Amino acid sequence: MQTKLLFSLLILLSVGLNTSGQILLKQGSGQNPLNLYLLGGLSAYALSTIFYILVLGKFNLSVAYPIVIGLTVIGTTIAGALIFSERVTFVSWLGVGLMIGGICAIAFGKLS
Repeated sequence: MQTKLLFSLLILLSVGLNTSGQILLKQGSGQNPLNLYLLGGLSAYALSTIFYILVLGKFNLSVAYPIVIGLTVIGTTIAGALIFSERVTFVSWLGVGLMIGGICAIAFGKLS
């Protein structure tokens, strides 16, 4: 039970920091190369990598990688739509739904 909780927490931290890093990098792009958004984005991305390494230390790569990357793609897609008002097509949302299904399949496959 504690392992599952720890796994979930580390994954959520990694995904949250990675998604935040992507948002900050987007906000800092096209500006002076040494702006606070870029520095914050790189810092968040670095912290995300540290948490991801902790995840890899406890769990299989074949489970951890698709879950972390899939959730990050979903998070950045939602952030792009909500924060940057980017247009996300129906097909893109369909892809997000398929990713959620794939992540669930990987997670449930780990349990069996």
